[in-house]
Formats: sequence, structure tokens, C-alpha cells
Amino acid sequence: MNLLVVIFGLIAILSLVAAFRAIKDKNILAIIMGLVSGVVFGWFVIMTVLYQGYPPTL
Repeated sequence: MNLLVVIFGLIAILSLVAAFRAIKDKNILAIIMGLVSGVVFGWFVIMTVLYQGYPPTL
């Protein structure tokens, strides 16, 4: 779970970066998808760290 949290955190950051680039290009669908995926993956990372701690305990 340790590496999975790191990977999902990177996905959340990159999807938010993509959403901000889509704002510059005025692409509505890309803005929505980037923000939604960033929020979903970010929420997963936050709740996993709060529930299991970092590094996670077995």
C-alpha cells in the first residue's frame, strides 16, 4: 500500500496540472476530467494516509 499511495499521489498532482493546462486551452471536457480525477485520487491518498498512517502499519 506504501507505493500505491505514492503513485496515486503523483497521479492526483499530474491530473490537476493537466486541468490547469486545459484551462489555458479552454477545453471544457479536459478541465472537468482533470479536476474530477485529481479530487478522487487526492481524496484516496488523504484518507489512506489518515486511516493507515504513513508509512502504513500492517
